[in-house]
Amino acid sequence: MSTAATRTTGPDHLWTVDEHLEDILATVRPLEPIELQLLDAQGCVLVEDITVPVSLPPFDNSSMDGYAVRVTDVTGASEEYPAVLTVVGDVAAGQAEPLHVGPGQAARIMTGAPLPPGAEAVVPVEWTDGGLGEGPVTGMRARSQAPEAAGGQVHVYRSAEARAHVRAKGSDVKAGDRALDAGTILGPPQIALLAAIGRGTVRVRPRPRVVVMSTGSELVQPDEQLGPGQIYDSNSFALTAAARDAGAIAYRVGAVADDADTLRSTIEDQLVRADLLVTTGGVSVGAYDVVKEALSPVGDEDEEGAGIDFRKLAMQPGKPQGFGSIGPDHIPLLALPGNPVSSYVSFELFARPAIRALMGLDDVHRPRARATLTTDKALSSPKGRRQFLRGTYADGEVTPVGGAGSHLVAALALADALIVVPEDVVTVEPGTEVEVVLLG
Repeated sequence: MSTAATRTTGPDHLWTVDEHLEDILATVRPLEPIELQLLDAQGCVLVEDITVPVSLPPFDNSSMDGYAVRVTDVTGASEEYPAVLTVVGDVAAGQAEPLHVGPGQAARIMTGAPLPPGAEAVVPVEWTDGGLGEGPVTGMRARSQAPEAAGGQVHVYRSAEARAHVRAKGSDVKAGDRALDAGTILGPPQIALLAAIGRGTVRVRPRPRVVVMSTGSELVQPDEQLGPGQIYDSNSFALTAAARDAGAIAYRVGAVADDADTLRSTIEDQLVRADLLVTTGGVSVGAYDVVKEALSPVGDEDEEGAGIDFRKLAMQPGKPQGFGSIGPDHIPLLALPGNPVSSYVSFELFARPAIRALMGLDDVHRPRARATLTTDKALSSPKGRRQFLRGTYADGEVTPVGGAGSHLVAALALADALIVVPEDVVTVEPGTEVEVVLLG
């Protein structure tokens, strides 16, 4: 366990939200870096600065299908008085030995092909007759009918300035530039850049593996028939999706019945594929709070420092919480309450930052903003508790959705923000500026 857990004054000690989060982040350590192939590194965090070894593009090249020309040879060209140039050949993308363009000459060039020596600009094929000598034609016709061999002529009907339709060497990035900074999350554009500069592998912190399991004998899987007193298991789906949204590789375990031995065995089986374990349900003071029953004895294990500390937090929803480590590798475990809203809010406040910390990110928190409360009546909040109400946020305003009940899943589905009511505030009037946690 972390040092913060040892400062509790007993089972009745009331932790603040900040103390609990501080304890979690003081305990969770970033995963060790590994070298991965580019596509395997998607979603991972770089641990090294990436310097460009070769300029992009690596050579001057054409941005159009057309003809590479000298500026002097097409100056003043018009439909009435076209410039007539001798086509010396084709320049295709990937061509090893480009042609040389001399006075009165042109080279047919494809998009991406290197600008041949002697040429100063590219005239699009639409500005020419495509080598047919019959006036301007469409690009499609020019590409399909223009001569393949050197020796023909092309009529150019418009002049071109120097470097027209030419992508300059290094116009994207230059050799020696820093392409990506350590700490960057690799998405598709970043992977494209790494591939473009010739990097086939990259050193990153891997995406954390998060195992999510819910507890409760009353839980039934979706698509199954509900019996008396049963409900569908939504928490494990919500938290698995939330873990993936946070950047983790998440595994969902089917709901575990209210049996301490079964839960303990299930958790032990999952340790092999977990960097973080998240349970939901069974952390309160009821007779069947199986997570507390199953994990409370873990603190007596031989592994020094292992154990789960069950706490009461000065927050609503989500007062009962558990945190610690389990198993020989001291895998962090977050035990969240079972009510759907309590579970999700707790995940956003505590589990998501833990996942981001495992990834090695400096900023692990959701963005926050100030917003004007728009509602017909004042909001109430229990004194001494930090309350998190669901809301919709837009253009600097936030509107509550649903009530304070921790079971209101339908209202949660409409929310894209959490309205934060501080511990010392019991009433929030309409029009008050409040802090919001942005979830979207």
